[in-house]
Amino acid sequence: MTVDAVTHEILAIEQYDERLDAMAGVEFYAGIMTAGFVNAHCHVELACLQGAIPPGGGFAAFGSAVGAKRAEFTSSQMLHAIRKADRTMYEEGVDAVGDIVNDDLSFAIKRESAIRYRSFAEVFGLRASNEERCRALLAHPETSLTPHSTYSVQDASFRRVCTERGDAPLSIHFLESEGEEQLFRGEGAMHEWYTRVGFECDFLHYGSPARRIIESVPHDRSVLLVHNCYLSEQTIDALLTHFSVPIYWVLCPRSNRYISGIEPQSVAMLRQKGCNICIGTDSPASNDSLSIIEELKCFRGIPLEELLGWATHNGAAALGYGDTLGTIAVGRRCGIVVISGVDFSTMTLTERASARRIL
Repeated sequence: MTVDAVTHEILAIEQYDERLDAMAGVEFYAGIMTAGFVNAHCHVELACLQGAIPPGGGFAAFGSAVGAKRAEFTSSQMLHAIRKADRTMYEEGVDAVGDIVNDDLSFAIKRESAIRYRSFAEVFGLRASNEERCRALLAHPETSLTPHSTYSVQDASFRRVCTERGDAPLSIHFLESEGEEQLFRGEGAMHEWYTRVGFECDFLHYGSPARRIIESVPHDRSVLLVHNCYLSEQTIDALLTHFSVPIYWVLCPRSNRYISGIEPQSVAMLRQKGCNICIGTDSPASNDSLSIIEELKCFRGIPLEELLGWATHNGAAALGYGDTLGTIAVGRRCGIVVISGVDFSTMTLTERASARRIL
């Protein structure tokens, strides 16, 4: 493989028939070579919360703890944690990140990073919207607005953000908890929580999270739907029917396990319907690490080649980077990663599997 030392563009991929061990400058690696990974959903600004929130408390408890715990850290501590997370992701082979932002703290590090970041300024608010504050973040490169979810943004703001034109996709937390569907029916834990704290929702007339997306997001707007723990076949079909461009379904299994002890129940359906699956880690607050390989280990029984597609070219396409990242090919500028700890008899990742960047 020949790579331009300045632009990192792959210039040639060649096969040698002679003995490579007789050639000067040849390096050998035991494992599988793949393009750099894409972490399609992360909150790197929460890196300081690694281990700060105990696992298993459930969705509502986790959401309430994030703000309170983050207030315990100084800006210097937060920046140190973000820088460390960025460096670790790069060393473990991540080329690009779909990153959720609520303030401008992480952007100084992103400007210096070797990772390419697509930043989503997350609009939310049931009492007062943070939309204008998020709009100030659009001054940063490759940053766009997105609604946080179907349950946390009042209707006018949700529709305004979803219908604004631009090349950037939306990234929407979707059916991470059972309570999201139940809220639209006026029942369940989320409905009880909102009633208790006095949140009023002006969007429940849609009847379901999926119907809210269908009636609010233009059919030709690219969307990443993140988590997807409680998908039904009817929901998948309705969304696929609505959109005339690809939808990307981002799975973050270790985060779901950490927060609520649940597993995405919809993987088989998504695969059966040929959906574009991507991999995310979610935040350091809800995960033990930001390792893509550790996420892939959660999907037993799925061919390794397919899993690597989720973590590379699917993620690159979802973030709009499909023409440069995600595939080892002439003209691309992806990193090169070696995965060790592979069982070659079954082509599966073992528990000791790990990844490291070699280019």
